[in-house]
Amino acid sequence: MIVLSGARIFDGERFRDDHAVVVEAGRIVAIVPYSEKPHGAVRDLGGGLLAPGYIDVQVNGGGGVLFNDEPTPEGIARIAAAHRKHGTVGLLPTLVTDAPEVMAAAIAATREARRLTPATLGIHLEGPFLDPRRKGAHELRYIRDLAPSDVATIAAANCGTVMLTLAPNRVGVERIAELVRHGVLVSLGHSDASYDQACAAVKAGARAFTHLYNAMSAPAGREPGMVGAALDLTDAFVGIIADGHHVHDANLRIAFAAKRHDRFMLITDAMPPAAGGPDQFDLQGRRVSSVDGCLRLDDGTLAGSVLTMDEAVRYALKVARLALGDALAMASRVPATFLRRDTELGRIAPGHLASLVHLDDDLRVLDTWIEGRSTSDGS
Repeated sequence: MIVLSGARIFDGERFRDDHAVVVEAGRIVAIVPYSEKPHGAVRDLGGGLLAPGYIDVQVNGGGGVLFNDEPTPEGIARIAAAHRKHGTVGLLPTLVTDAPEVMAAAIAATREARRLTPATLGIHLEGPFLDPRRKGAHELRYIRDLAPSDVATIAAANCGTVMLTLAPNRVGVERIAELVRHGVLVSLGHSDASYDQACAAVKAGARAFTHLYNAMSAPAGREPGMVGAALDLTDAFVGIIADGHHVHDANLRIAFAAKRHDRFMLITDAMPPAAGGPDQFDLQGRRVSSVDGCLRLDDGTLAGSVLTMDEAVRYALKVARLALGDALAMASRVPATFLRRDTELGRIAPGHLASLVHLDDDLRVLDTWIEGRSTSDGS
């Protein structure tokens, strides 16, 4: 048993002062008043804020590693370790559009990584079933239609949560419903779909929209587009990149004003330069460079980000003027709910996994725990 005390606590919904968190066998067993904390292995955090650890559902890479280039358990472990330093205790390694054999290798690697790296919650397949008109940095030669064999491969992944970003104007509602029946979390993105097409996909079971505003049809006077659908559909989850490059600050504020906050997920869309990697890397034979914190192909196309989750939280607070609890929840409780893991993650509550982040007064990461194991313990 370990008792974490001496920090203010955000339990995922509200703040608690003068309380301690009791952890045993990797799970939270109690939150007690400081005066009632058990004797034994008490760790005094010395101030700051103890919160649910961050969960990122879109991580292409970090620490110099690109998942597409290293679709191995070791590659996933290196990505997870790099982002853990920035508060991320759970993630979906994300494969951008690639060849079928790379997708198969990524799924197999994630299956093994789930056994070796507890931060691995599953996989995010961002493509290849996208709209070429909104391909962004995805390689056109790998974009293709969804075939029955693809559905079978994805349904049999057996690697934790499977999130699939697809274009609803390229994949029919029957196929979307079939994927959903197999437990796939379908997210809509990289598409020039109409508002009606996006709504039909959500009605068929699609659960989210991938990186709001980016690579999707924008609102016009008589056509709300995918952005309009994402903000209008009350229960749909929305991922958003809060880095000052992908979304204009005003659009960030507009989005948060338009929709319930418990459906927004802060995501990084991180690439190898994030979390300590070099400023330049190769993406399927194309050079990507980081200039002033923005990643672009040589033709100027945005290509992911250098963002980390702690930076995303701070940016959302500063620019969107969110309440602290809302920003923290968007990085933890909301993605946990999207992943249907909210009975174990995203809260500090009895029975939940002790996957936590300790922040200083400037919301910079001091320590993390994954299932009760701290980085300061060398784990």
